[in-house]
Amino acid sequence: MNDVSRRITTSSLGVDLSDSEVEILAALMVERQLEDGQFLFEDGTNDDSLHVILLGKLEVVKRTGSDDYSSLAVLREGELAGELSFIDGAVHTVGLRALCETHVLSLSREAFEGIVDSSPQLVYKVMRAVARSAHRIVHRMNTEFVELSNYIFKQHGRY
Repeated sequence: MNDVSRRITTSSLGVDLSDSEVEILAALMVERQLEDGQFLFEDGTNDDSLHVILLGKLEVVKRTGSDDYSSLAVLREGELAGELSFIDGAVHTVGLRALCETHVLSLSREAFEGIVDSSPQLVYKVMRAVARSAHRIVHRMNTEFVELSNYIFKQHGRY
């Protein structure tokens, strides 16, 4: 097992994968290195790839003006990024910017669709990992909404 394969197994993408499935996936993925401040992708663009953060951090940002951005979240090692555009091909509504030197593995939808017939169980496991990641995002957003709502309306005696 090579270094890229080992890193996949420690990510949220590789949790359920066998060694042979990790090897198949690793052969399809491209490793990318981002410098501090460099964008993996910007809002309004489309790259239809699923990204796994191997090392470093990515800041989820939304453009608020010509050169201004608002920080929405920080993604860390092992987490996935670009899940929804990977699935539906829509343009990104946010950007991902490296907060330090960051390494990611990228899986294009085209390469992934090439293994649907030959490795359906692997495809299922990858899509399950994508669904888990999307679920975590929704859960985090719901929690933040409740906290903000409680703060604004001073409910439940917390604030």
